[in-house]
This record gives sequence, structure tokens and C-alpha cells, in this order.
Amino acid sequence: MSAPKYVAIITDGNGRWAQARGLPVIEGHRAGADVVKARLRDAVDLGIEELTVFSFSTENWSRSEEEVSGLMAMFGERILGETPELDEEGVRMRFIGRREGVAADLVERMEWAEAKTAANARLALFIAFNYGGRAEIVDAARNFQGSSEEEFRRHLYAPDMHDPDLLIRTSGEQRISNYLLWQCAYSELVFAEEMWPDFDRPAFERALTTFADRRRRFGGR
Repeated sequence: MSAPKYVAIITDGNGRWAQARGLPVIEGHRAGADVVKARLRDAVDLGIEELTVFSFSTENWSRSEEEVSGLMAMFGERILGETPELDEEGVRMRFIGRREGVAADLVERMEWAEAKTAANARLALFIAFNYGGRAEIVDAARNFQGSSEEEFRRHLYAPDMHDPDLLIRTSGEQRISNYLLWQCAYSELVFAEEMWPDFDRPAFERALTTFADRRRRFGGR
């Protein structure tokens, strides 16, 4: 099997990484955000065309107010500070998820980042923010009146996003946690032991090699 073109990642383990080092949880998220940026550049080098990362789920609102407010502030800072750089590197940014309930100023920054990078074609970066796989299916079903899977797909948050060839989850956990339920129906799954802030390029390449060693049948033989 050749290398995957479309990769999704559950960037798990930021909090545990920070706690193991006696650091505030937000420092784990900051380290994790740095790793997203680094692996994004690796993805370009490795021929990946679309990268989807799980940054904040619909269930994450249940975390402490301190952690959630810290994450919201960090997301805003990162979008504002890194979008021009990603734009120069040819990355197209898209945010998928519910925008209701998200602070208006953060939504404005997300929309600004999407508009600024809309013409880029080197790599598409989909950021799952306030995202839940079941929520996406429910939201799509509200407007669906057709009869085919392809028609249903047009109502998903990003119908132009390809189904991931490969889904990677870090931190040793072995579940998909309500992530891209529709899109990952036939994705290959790789569960890496590293906490996300420790997920370096060699770990990324090992996951891609694992994918390449498999045979995808899609229900056939």
C-alpha cells in the first residue's frame, strides 16, 4: 500500500504530559499546539494532502472552567499569530464543528483564517473545533432530504474533505472518541503510545509505515 494522502489525528495526552512534569495543564496544550505545527510541516514533506486534527470536542466543555478558558484564549492567540505564516506556506485552513456557543471574537478569527487561506492548495488543514461526530451527523440530517450517501455527505461540515485513509490516536488510548464517525468508516487505525507532545517525526513516520504495510479491502477480498 502506498503512503496515505488523507490523515486524521486525535491529539491525545496533552494534560497527562503536563501533569507528569508538574506543569499546569494549559502548558501541555501549548506544547501540543507546537507539535501540531511541526507535524503539519512534516505532512507537507511526506506528501500528505489533507490533515485533520481534533482540537476541542463538544464534550470538552465539561472540563474545568480554568482549562476551557485557557484553551479558548490559546486558540485565539494561535489563530491570530500563526495564520499569516501558514498562509505563506500554502496551507488552507478550515474549521469544522458547531460555532454556536463559541465566543463571537473567536468565531471571527476562525472565519478570518479561513478567508485568508482559502486560495491555498499545498495542504488542507481541517481543525475539528467544538466538534462531535454524532453532532455532525445530527446537524446534517436536519437538512437532508435525499436518498443517497453522496447527497447526505453534502450536508456535513466540510463536504469537500476526503475520508481519511489513516486515523492516528496518540497516548495509548484505543478508541475514536466520537471523531469523524461518518468519514472514518473505512479508515485504517493506528494507536501510538506517545503522548501528543512527544509525537515526533519518527513516531509520525512509523504510523505511516504501519499504514503502508496493510491491505485495504473495503469489504472485498
